Amino acid sequence: MTSAGKSSSERSIEKAVKHYSSLFWLPSLRKVIILLGLLCVLSGLLSAVTLFNQSEGFVNGLILGFSLFSISLIHDYLTAKILLQRNPIYNFKRTVAFSLFCWFFWLIFIVVGVFYTSVFGAQLWLIKLCIFGFYTVLIFRLIVVNATLPAGYMRCLVVSFLSPYLCLIPFVTLWVKSGYITLLWILPFLLLSPIISFSIVYVFLSLINRVGKQMLGIPSITFFKAFLLNWVADLNAPFENLLEKLSEEQSIDVSIIKFDSSKPKAAIIVPMVHPGPFKNIGSSLLPSMLKGAFEERFGGVACVPLGLLGHELDLASQSQNQKIIREVLESANFKTKEEGATPFVKVSDGFATACCQIFGKTALLSFTLAPKTTEDLPQELEQFMCKEAEKHGLSCVVVNAHNSIDDVVDIQEVLGRLENVGAKCLEKATSLKRSPIKVGAATIIPNEFSLKDGMGPGGITAIVIEVEGTKTVYVAIDGNNMQSGLREKILLALRSIGFDEGEILTTDTHAVSAIVLKGRGYYPIGEATDHEKLIGYIKEASLLAMKNLEGCKIGSRFITVENIKVIGKSKLDSLVLMLDRALQKAKRASVPIFALGGVLFALILAVF
Repeated sequence: MTSAGKSSSERSIEKAVKHYSSLFWLPSLRKVIILLGLLCVLSGLLSAVTLFNQSEGFVNGLILGFSLFSISLIHDYLTAKILLQRNPIYNFKRTVAFSLFCWFFWLIFIVVGVFYTSVFGAQLWLIKLCIFGFYTVLIFRLIVVNATLPAGYMRCLVVSFLSPYLCLIPFVTLWVKSGYITLLWILPFLLLSPIISFSIVYVFLSLINRVGKQMLGIPSITFFKAFLLNWVADLNAPFENLLEKLSEEQSIDVSIIKFDSSKPKAAIIVPMVHPGPFKNIGSSLLPSMLKGAFEERFGGVACVPLGLLGHELDLASQSQNQKIIREVLESANFKTKEEGATPFVKVSDGFATACCQIFGKTALLSFTLAPKTTEDLPQELEQFMCKEAEKHGLSCVVVNAHNSIDDVVDIQEVLGRLENVGAKCLEKATSLKRSPIKVGAATIIPNEFSLKDGMGPGGITAIVIEVEGTKTVYVAIDGNNMQSGLREKILLALRSIGFDEGEILTTDTHAVSAIVLKGRGYYPIGEATDHEKLIGYIKEASLLAMKNLEGCKIGSRFITVENIKVIGKSKLDSLVLMLDRALQKAKRASVPIFALGGVLFALILAVF
């Protein structure tokens, strides 16, 4: 689905996920250490061979290279284990990787110095360009540390400066030994490098931070650090604290349809909350959390399909999740009294499809555009259907099946068709006789499918409804949408084992979002999993549910949870716009600022 077919909130959150998912990926520690060793040894060999004769240069180069490698590795280990031992980001692997990138930049200047010396025979310029590389590494480390390290001011300076200065010692020793420089000659560079680099970085980061302060009242780098803490260490609190500051309070409606035999059997819970924005931030895990909490309190099986709403109703934090869960659990402890339900009804115009089943005095409706893309559906559709239900003396629970993602669909253009099939489906359902029902339910959590495969912790839930001998199965999968065409394959497979009707739903959990470093940042159900295995699990859950069919009474309840903090459409759009503008500001400012700093330092080098 391209941006042409999406709301601004959907486009905004996809931008955020792309920034979030593209932070970095690192190879194994063993590979990082080997690469670091190669760069250090190469830097040493190139520097020494250029200053000494071939045999002496080779020996000195190896000594220099292994000295640089040893210093870097020991420094990184001690930094990770002592200086940053409680820091969730900089473990040993990441400190070594950081040094690896630093040596890559430093080596570039050494290579240029070697080339210049080979062509013009001016060995002193090899030393000067090596010092310029040292200055560049200081800038790089200052930027990265200040942008990623949630630590105090002095600790940031130590982490930024200590490694380059330690690594400069073997170089200076070699240069003095070769007779090209004295310690007095290099002293100005050692003093001026940190001053100039600090000044340049301070101006650069101040310009980036100003974007966040102007737009949201919070420095841009603060947001980036919070992103990184969640990405690297799964810490949700720092980012959620920022979202809480940007949030607005709203009332959240929750619909509950409950089926009880001698004890609670099953429940369909639809909170008007979008399960986002991504990973474990905000309400991303709410479907599985609410399902688990309900089942722990009451027993039975619960499913939490998606309502008709978008990212404008993402919750700000886990504490907001708990408020809704507490209210649902308190309100769900009611007696079920009604006994009649209609058979399952499905109406399609060849593009839009509506399904309806009336339980007591409550109509359960679901909508899909499958096999076309079915993303977030507007609340206007729910409002329309509730008014239609009122005409028949019914309350209404409306669900977005959210079960196909493929091409571009402009929801506003097809809203009329959705309303039309919904009204016809409801009209047809109300004309049917209501009869006693049997209900069975089961959940299977496939161990082989993970968040990276697109499967959330809620797994696969099947609720089977039998009315007048007709068996209907509702399958709710804890995932973010579904590969186009898979819904139809699943329904065909379910018919082959004795089910007359059914619908496949996904929870739209964003716990799976920003997990994989490609494409959308997540896999819809079926895109990264074997279809036959997945369908096998769905059939297994459905058959388990059918085996425990029992006569049930029905009850429904509609509650409103007050004072819930949501991110809100405008703030969400502003947050992502701020990130984009901060990145653009960084790109535009980097060239003149770093060029000015480079020219200034080059002039100082030229004077000496």
